[in-house]
Amino acid sequence: MLFAPLYLKKNADRRLRIGHVWIYSNEVDTDRSPLNSFEIGQAITIYAHNNKILGNGYINPHSLICARLISRDPQYHLDQSLLLQRLNSALSLRQRLFAKPFYRLVYGESDGLPGLVVDRFGDIVVVQITTAGMERVREEVIAALTTTLHPQAIVLRNDTAVRTLEGLENYVAVVQGQLPAEVLIEENQAHFYVSVLEGQKTGWFYDHRYNRARLKHYAQQQRVLDVFSYSGAWSIPAALAGAHSVWCIDSSQQALELVKKNSELNQVTAKVHPLLGDAFEQLKELHRAGEKFDLIILDPPAFIKRKKDQLAGEQAYRRINQLAMQLLPTEGILISASCSLHLPSQTLLDLLRATSQQLDRGLQILEQGHQSPDHPIHPAIPETAYIKAFVCRVL
Repeated sequence: MLFAPLYLKKNADRRLRIGHVWIYSNEVDTDRSPLNSFEIGQAITIYAHNNKILGNGYINPHSLICARLISRDPQYHLDQSLLLQRLNSALSLRQRLFAKPFYRLVYGESDGLPGLVVDRFGDIVVVQITTAGMERVREEVIAALTTTLHPQAIVLRNDTAVRTLEGLENYVAVVQGQLPAEVLIEENQAHFYVSVLEGQKTGWFYDHRYNRARLKHYAQQQRVLDVFSYSGAWSIPAALAGAHSVWCIDSSQQALELVKKNSELNQVTAKVHPLLGDAFEQLKELHRAGEKFDLIILDPPAFIKRKKDQLAGEQAYRRINQLAMQLLPTEGILISASCSLHLPSQTLLDLLRATSQQLDRGLQILEQGHQSPDHPIHPAIPETAYIKAFVCRVL
């Protein structure tokens, strides 16, 4: 099926030919296909400069990433049939990986569905739609999820900054079924309450699942500090792994209340101690007080959200890791993570090395982690690889 034609400039199809699915506005031949002739989210057929069909997709003429390829076969386009096929393919992978239905079910471009993220919390499904093209088929997305999963409730968490850039309104809604009073998940034998309506993103971050599983090797009988603890995704597993005590720093009282609930749920309340406040200031105060921790976990929010934040963001990563290293005794363990797409793994490693040298400390890298496999990396789309984590021994 062919749609309104979008023609690319000469050689502007190179990225698509190696597997990427994005088209930038400056790659469009606007003489042959003026951007102002398209509607936001409109279905399109993409043509190379030589008139060869590259596939079907959708367009937002007002966005820097103005088009996304959906199918290289022009027979297929973004409808319920294609949604069902790709949802089932995504589900097959997750069911192979995980025995229980707690995972990221759809990870955008990596699952062939750009603009769509779906997290599964048992019978509760939380959806984020981030592009105008996917918003146009919102009802088809809901219908496909219903057919595939038969969930108790479907929640739309369409309240991200990316939607504003796409010209979309932000909203949160339970669009199907009834949301229970409490949503529970299981990860690495730990159990958690998840705030799907008010929590960060979809309410939970499955991306560090495998990195958090590493805690069982490092937390036993240790004094642990979890910085940027949010709802206790690292703290609770550390306590369950046999930590002597776990201190949790977060600037949100609501997040620390969730830590408390989750510690009670997992029967580790006596070990878990919340600290409300800014992470940088709390670490400074702990240093002034002469405190030491055997294991420190740094899993901060993205300090580099845009390329223009690069310098300030790298300085923030350097400062927070320096403050953490000052609280570690000889042979202490630091788990340093980043979810900033614009911070390459090698740059984080270089920051850790430079920081340890500045403090006249030795550094060993024991393990390196990245995102769990329910966040598969598309080999042609480096933007799909964003999580990095280093387990370090500070000497």
